[in-house]
Amino acid sequence: MKSCLLAMIAAGLLLAGSAGAAEKTAQQNKMTMCNQHASSQDLKGDARKSFMSDCLKKDSKMGSITPQQMKMKTCNTDAADKKLSGDARKTFMSSCLKKA
Repeated sequence: MKSCLLAMIAAGLLLAGSAGAAEKTAQQNKMTMCNQHASSQDLKGDARKSFMSDCLKKDSKMGSITPQQMKMKTCNTDAADKKLSGDARKTFMSSCLKKA
């Protein structure tokens, strides 16, 4: 009886431990989001390192926005830098947001 009870407790602990291992911490989630952002922008080398460093900082909000939101932000910045407006801006934004 005791050995059966001990086996059930051990099995329960194993199941609880494996469920907890699958859950990501807040920092792991932030790392995943920052990696997705860097990949969506095709960043390489020092540019990627710099971006990841900024993104992973404690007070950074970049890790909490989606890759699509980051892409929209980047396209908006590019359109503003080119001083686009009206139909030219719409066309640029459309093609920018469709890029893989």
